[in-house]
Amino acid sequence: MAEDNQNMRLVDSEELQAGSRHDLRRDQSPEAPDPDTLLEGAYGYAHSYETGSSLDGPGYRMTIFLSGCMLRCQYCHNPDTWHLRDGIRTSLRHVKRRLKDFAPALRSLGGGLTLSGGEPLVQIPFSQRIFAAAKDLGLHTALDTSGFLGDRASDEYLKNVDMVLLDIKSWDPETYRRVTGHDVTPTLRFAERLAAMGKTVWVRFVLVPGLTDDPANIEGVARFVAPMKNVEWVGVLPFHQLGAFKWKELGLDYKLANTPPASPELVAMAHNQFRAAGCNVR
Repeated sequence: MAEDNQNMRLVDSEELQAGSRHDLRRDQSPEAPDPDTLLEGAYGYAHSYETGSSLDGPGYRMTIFLSGCMLRCQYCHNPDTWHLRDGIRTSLRHVKRRLKDFAPALRSLGGGLTLSGGEPLVQIPFSQRIFAAAKDLGLHTALDTSGFLGDRASDEYLKNVDMVLLDIKSWDPETYRRVTGHDVTPTLRFAERLAAMGKTVWVRFVLVPGLTDDPANIEGVARFVAPMKNVEWVGVLPFHQLGAFKWKELGLDYKLANTPPASPELVAMAHNQFRAAGCNVR
């Protein structure tokens, strides 16, 4: 179990190197192609993986962080997952082997596999085949996504996904665009589709002082989510500065450098709003 408790990086070789989601990765695959050319899913690009997580779904999880993301969230703590070229090229065969190694522990501890990122829906063929392999091993599966590319996930894709961790970053369209650089509509449309399917969802909402914390914005998310019987939990995630060093190292303009973490009082206020709307919140 000592190896199980290590955070490991995926590589397309027999060796595994220690790492985590908090490590800076860049230009590890400068030859990486356009994501839309990865049609077969025999290989893909990954930042890292961790074992032991209890934050990325139920039980003891293996979480793989795939590279590639369309959004440019101001508070992103993994901007080194935005591009395929920053990840490690790895084969499906290698991922399946590692899944098989960890599967007995994951099953016995009520956990499974979570694909995160970045955005797993950037690499549809690769992530779909990973989910299928996990289900063949009897593992619970979870997709951590912004929902922005939800239209890319076919019903066949979602058949091998037991749970979706859905980031609803804002209700107010202007705030969402300010946070991500994109439109909120695809995310809301995907949430409605998951509700119609009865797919289990945990909603995540990042609480950023001065950005997403307007009570009207929180109220909008709460009232949208509350009627959805498939949403088990809303997780309010307080903003933090753990990824700030990556923005600096990558030469990116980090607009939230002077933004404080969300205070306990602010978090409590958000919790109360979600509960008042009828959501289970934590």
